[in-house]
Amino acid sequence: MESSERVLALIERLRTTEHVTVADLAAATGASEMTIRRDLDQLADRGVLRRVRGGAVSLLLRGEAMPFAVREHEAPDTKRRIAAEVDGLLADGEAVVLDCGTTTLTIARAVAGRRLTVVPLDLHSAGALSAAPEIRLLVPGGRTTPGALAFTGPLTEASLASLRVDTAVLGVCGLSAEHGLTAHDLDEVPVKRAAIAAANRVIAVCDGAKFGRTGLGVVCPVTTLDAVITDRTAPAAAVARLRDAGVQVHLV
Repeated sequence: MESSERVLALIERLRTTEHVTVADLAAATGASEMTIRRDLDQLADRGVLRRVRGGAVSLLLRGEAMPFAVREHEAPDTKRRIAAEVDGLLADGEAVVLDCGTTTLTIARAVAGRRLTVVPLDLHSAGALSAAPEIRLLVPGGRTTPGALAFTGPLTEASLASLRVDTAVLGVCGLSAEHGLTAHDLDEVPVKRAAIAAANRVIAVCDGAKFGRTGLGVVCPVTTLDAVITDRTAPAAAVARLRDAGVQVHLV
């Protein structure tokens, strides 16, 4: 098992099991106990778990997003394909709100050479675009969340309320025709709603795994979305229900 696959397997085990042992994880992954200890130490540094003698205790709560530092390394090829598709949907000169998250950070890097006005909703994307010569960068302000560095609070919402943009690109924690677009962090919900209200077009971006998840906070029904960009692992039935609701679905 490759290193990235092994780490993701460990994280999935930690989502369902409070306590794990080095011996059990080594047997499940085929890796040596020394390798598992190293993986656990790295995950402890990222806030995923707490190391204890012989193993680790999960710090992941049910329904909670994984730390940004972990999510940033998930499915990089999928994120790049999604980013390329978004890049192709944007016209030069557009004003774009770019949501917080690891997929939208990949999009920020993909569009850095474009002539766009971009309102990033986290400091990660703002940093990625800060040196782009033709990007007109508008930073909304507000307080930032730990790790994700997402802008939240009334200052962020007021900034978005004062704008009218062509496109809002939203990250997704969970998505379904039944529950709509959902988020784990309740502080991000009003910010996402303000981005929707400011935009003429709303595009949601996510990998196929997000169709099987539901966050705590409801952002909007799927009928609010103009398009969803996802990968081909998205369940066919879920994609069909989105299309039946009038949403354009791009599979990359």
